[in-house]
Amino acid sequence: MSAKRLKRKKLHKKLFTKNRLVILNEDTFEETFSLKLTLMNVFVVASLGAIFLIAVTTFIIAFTPLREFIPGYSSTKLKKDATELALKSDSLTSILKKNQAYITSIQKVLTGQLDYAKFNKDSILAVSADTIQKVDLSPSKEELELRSEVENEEKKTQQTAVKKKK
Repeated sequence: MSAKRLKRKKLHKKLFTKNRLVILNEDTFEETFSLKLTLMNVFVVASLGAIFLIAVTTFIIAFTPLREFIPGYSSTKLKKDATELALKSDSLTSILKKNQAYITSIQKVLTGQLDYAKFNKDSILAVSADTIQKVDLSPSKEELELRSEVENEEKKTQQTAVKKKK
């Protein structure tokens, strides 16, 4: 127990012993600058300086265009262009499917596999287009009951809020 206490006292003495930093002119030995320091003061100032430096660096990277030079970050222009190109490629893919269906139907007509009178471009395009299935969106009994319960609770909370204001 006393050994630990002695170690603590030595550490405390080392951290808080005042030392003097003196800068002298070498030619005249005139004192240019003098400062009283402790080891703890130096540690605190160095730690705060490091934290400040890290914070400034993070701020510069996060809020300036400099972040685009770091691998993994991309510019907003690049993201916008990528989105625009993805939309264009989707529309071109659908147009390509329609044209391919049209060309295959023309080839069938030319080879004689399809009657000419039944051929209609609009019907071919309608077949290749994706159709959306109709879904019944009418509310069920449980949903109607839940809606009425929520409305009743909202009315109660509004009434209590009005009473509290008075």
